[in-house]
Amino acid sequence: MKKSASCFLAALVAVGMMSTAASADVKKGQKAYLKTCKNCHGSGTKGAAMHTQEEWDDLFANDGEKIVKAHANDKSAAYFNGPLFKAQSQDLRDFLFEYGSDSGNVPSCG
Repeated sequence: MKKSASCFLAALVAVGMMSTAASADVKKGQKAYLKTCKNCHGSGTKGAAMHTQEEWDDLFANDGEKIVKAHANDKSAAYFNGPLFKAQSQDLRDFLFEYGSDSGNVPSCG
């Protein structure tokens, strides 16, 4: 009985740590969105709802190849072709995916 309780507690702690790590990426992505995307695409609510979760996955596949291509002629091309996008792309993807149009989720701010 004592061993079962210990295993359950360990599993509970592990799940709690994973959910905290997952939300940290979304929050970083939201900050990145607000700094780099808001001027053209509007609030995080509006921007994330531009695509479904599946579409966001597709846009960010292969190191964001499609999203980089979509912004090739924009004033933001330097960002999408630079090291900052490479560093932030997973966090941005996590934020946009989390709040995609079919997710049923709405970001709290921005």
